[in-house]
Amino acid sequence: MRRQLIPFSLALLAAAQPGRADEGMWLLNRFPKEELKKKYGVTLTDAFLLNLQMSSVRFNSGGSGSFVSPNGLLFTNHHVGAECIYKVSTKEHDYIKDGFPGGDEKACPDLEVNVLLRIESVTGKVNDGVTPATLPAEANRIRQANITKLESACNKTTGNRCDVVTLYSGGQYDIYEYKKYTDVRLVFAPEEAIAAFGGDPDNFTYPRYCLDFALFRAYENGKPVQAKQYLKWSKTGAKDGELVIVSGHPGKTDRLATVAELEFQRDVTQPYGLEILKKLADRLLAFGATDPENKRIARDVLASVQNSFKARTGFQRGLTDPELMRMKKDAENALRKAVSDDPAKQKQFGGIWDEIAAYVDEYRAFYVEYSLLERAPAGGSELFGLARSINRYVGEKPKPNADRLREFSDAALPATEMAMYSTAPVYAALEEVVLAEWMKRLVEKLGADHAIVKRVLAGRTPEMAAQYYVRGSKLADVAERKKLTASGPAALAASKDTMIELARILDGTGRVLYRRFQDKVEAVQASSASRIAQARFGVYGANEYPDATFTLRLTYAAVKGYTNAEGKNVPWASDFAGLYGRATGVEPFALPPSWTKAKGALRLKTAFNFVSTADTHGGNSGSPTVNAKGELVGILFDGNIEGLPNQYLYRDKMERSVHVASQGIVESLRKVYGATAILKELGF
Repeated sequence: MRRQLIPFSLALLAAAQPGRADEGMWLLNRFPKEELKKKYGVTLTDAFLLNLQMSSVRFNSGGSGSFVSPNGLLFTNHHVGAECIYKVSTKEHDYIKDGFPGGDEKACPDLEVNVLLRIESVTGKVNDGVTPATLPAEANRIRQANITKLESACNKTTGNRCDVVTLYSGGQYDIYEYKKYTDVRLVFAPEEAIAAFGGDPDNFTYPRYCLDFALFRAYENGKPVQAKQYLKWSKTGAKDGELVIVSGHPGKTDRLATVAELEFQRDVTQPYGLEILKKLADRLLAFGATDPENKRIARDVLASVQNSFKARTGFQRGLTDPELMRMKKDAENALRKAVSDDPAKQKQFGGIWDEIAAYVDEYRAFYVEYSLLERAPAGGSELFGLARSINRYVGEKPKPNADRLREFSDAALPATEMAMYSTAPVYAALEEVVLAEWMKRLVEKLGADHAIVKRVLAGRTPEMAAQYYVRGSKLADVAERKKLTASGPAALAASKDTMIELARILDGTGRVLYRRFQDKVEAVQASSASRIAQARFGVYGANEYPDATFTLRLTYAAVKGYTNAEGKNVPWASDFAGLYGRATGVEPFALPPSWTKAKGALRLKTAFNFVSTADTHGGNSGSPTVNAKGELVGILFDGNIEGLPNQYLYRDKMERSVHVASQGIVESLRKVYGATAILKELGF
């Protein structure tokens, strides 16, 4: 049967409560058009929504973007594209520091972007073989095998990327089919000093003054993609009080998490993550301070670490907020009472919360060891990531497809292979720094007598061990990686490459920990969470949006300022005058020379950044922001610190999403960069 896009006219609409806040990361096939019409008096047509869908893209490096010309021009954040900008830079040509003014477009070594083509419900197929009597661990394995089968069949039939997406904590499964582009090239990027003006001190604050955008181009068969659907730019830009729609890929929220799960985050995962990130950031800052080149090569990892640390600080702020936790407890108690008041529901769902508490206790017992050895080992090390992928690729590929680790299934292999064979540079000095820091944490958290720690260090200090593993490895050479993946299990086992050796040391224990996680945590979590979703449907009806899953969502909002905690009115937009007033000449508040020179030519009252009540989250970076006509008026790049607890519960009193105003981008391209060819392509 010929596959078709889900017609929006037949989409299920969430029966939202009238007059409520602009909450909701809505599925495309459940967008609340009627609610939007009641609140804002605006009717969004199926054609409007379809154009937004086909214009929106997912950057698999961790962000969103959009097509903004018929010639495959892609619009995203500078910080979303920074990984590519960093990888195509050299000591002689630092495009992060100096910007990329255009000209010969630079191919990104390992970037993939996706466009959503269709959605199909596959809940029954995923659950095929699972019965009420099936134990959670076995049910989890059956579902994972079914998911692998569905993704691989879709990929084989269509040639496209196919992902089975878990929604409502397992209450629903959909398959998302994507057109993928793997030839993506850098077109334009401003200097980091203006793209990330204010640096870490201003991150997650407002007012902001960041020109956080970059332009790329998608190619197919060596030619620019001819995009039939793309977003046109507004000639006037964003306005105070107007309705905006944001289309993007929020990564992960925990609004349906239980109180026990939130308390586990508050007491274990967030404090652990904050500690690890702070120590790594300090070490990277010290490394960068020793030499300008060290500062350059550490920049991408440091920016990611600092951003994660500040984001987690905001999440923890929410988890320790008595009011937020009270609201979560009240909501959970209301659901539990509704269940207990109905004997049938009590029999079916009454024990769920005890099951969750039990799995949380289990996870608490091995979370740190699992994180250090399997979930996120050697964070920041490209060489270790490559060694681990090569080691598991060779071991997993001969297995039946359904028995492999998920990232080595037939459907996932193209993305895995693209990452393994990336031509991006690897910097040995940086590798030694991040590996030594991870090894220090191994000793600190697991103890010097832990069997794996003893094998990893082999009597060396963390610094000496890091040098041993980095300097004895040839994995920076793509040809060497290809040789190893083609060598077979026996040859790989005999390899003397030191980073492969490190991957082998961790692999056995890592797999044991991963199986424990799958059977004792993931399986119980999936089982209990899907049943809570069923309970919610039974009590409240299907009028909710699911937690974010790094899949395409739409949210609508008002462009709107706020009153901050000190009682000061914060305007809807910052402007160029405020930027120059904020500049001190000292990093991170130093403007690039191009901006100092252009000051006299700029219209200083032009909107630069603005805020809205849009319900967004990490992964929405780069999301196009359009008005009711479907015209692009901005690009989302951040949220304020007050909005970070929206990870758990949406509020909009002071909580805001932060966007770059389209009129600010146009003014900059025209007056600072003289980018006439780009402006012409954008319709100016």
